[in-house]
Amino acid sequence: MPRPGPIATLALTGSALLALVTIAGATPVRPAAVQATPASPTVVELYHSQGCSSCPPAEADLNVLAQRPDVLALSFGVTYWDRLGWKDTFGSERFTQRQIAYARAGQGEVATPEFIVNGAYAVVGADRAALKATIARAGAPAGGPSIAADRGTVHLAAGMVSAPDTVWLVRYDPRTLQVPVNAGENSGRTLSHRNVVRELVDLGRWTGPAATFTLPAPHEAGLISAVLVQRGNGGPIVAVRRI
Repeated sequence: MPRPGPIATLALTGSALLALVTIAGATPVRPAAVQATPASPTVVELYHSQGCSSCPPAEADLNVLAQRPDVLALSFGVTYWDRLGWKDTFGSERFTQRQIAYARAGQGEVATPEFIVNGAYAVVGADRAALKATIARAGAPAGGPSIAADRGTVHLAAGMVSAPDTVWLVRYDPRTLQVPVNAGENSGRTLSHRNVVRELVDLGRWTGPAATFTLPAPHEAGLISAVLVQRGNGGPIVAVRRI
């Protein structure tokens, strides 16, 4: 079996062939940048795998970003490296499909490591300078409704929208988690992860009128929740709130 290069490649179903997949899509409409704050942080998603030898530097960068109050740093483990000897302990096919949706919408490639900023900018995970510049340029998500939360519910204010937006609940573990890797390209290493996403729940659609969404009970204790409002499937994130 060919080995993936510096950037992990998507394993094609039913074949040993590995190929870097670029899915063409339309250029997204990106909201105007506004300054990120703790109340409205820049959303930075990292797509990576514990089986990818080029991922640890990007994981370390995300761990640093997790300390910034003006950034919501989210660690998504993908599954397409699992067949190469090590199954990512936090990987989920749901996260793989989210990355594929971004690629179909025109955001980068299905590859690791990859950062997606505000759902609108793809950055190769090895390019630290580009990531820093993109976060500064992107600012906070904009163009969506204001979000309020109380115990068990989330309220979206009325606003203008051209098509239904997806309302996501993300729950992540804020601790630093040490994972010994015993096989694959990172065999013998212990990897540090922060803000590991443990739940990604589609709460429903926001169509413009004020709306209320009920939050499901968490599957495990100690997680932090955030709500993202996102254009379509793989489009820009237009509103965010930590709960």
